[in-house]
Amino acid sequence: QQKGEATMQTAPEKEEFRKYLEKTGVVDAITKVLVSLYEEPEKPTDAIDYLKKHLGSVLGVDIDAMKRENDDLRAQLERANATVADLEKKVVELSAASATPNASS
Repeated sequence: QQKGEATMQTAPEKEEFRKYLEKTGVVDAITKVLVSLYEEPEKPTDAIDYLKKHLGSVLGVDIDAMKRENDDLRAQLERANATVADLEKKVVELSAASATPNASS
């Protein structure tokens, strides 16, 4: 059997899986996105990209807001790491200065 090839399932297994998808809201969410795509006056050139972008909104997730937040958090982390590096450098400098005897004593 090749990778990506569906395994043969028994009818009860398929039915159980279908019920699982319905119970967890997957069928409803996918249906809403497909209906949204169907109702688009101008169909997108990349339907898969459309589905990826709009599935989150059907589930109440603002993908663009999450991306902006991720970018903001990455920038914040970069600034924090730079601050840590500066402070570590100062600690080394201060430790070296305190270890060196004062020339005026």
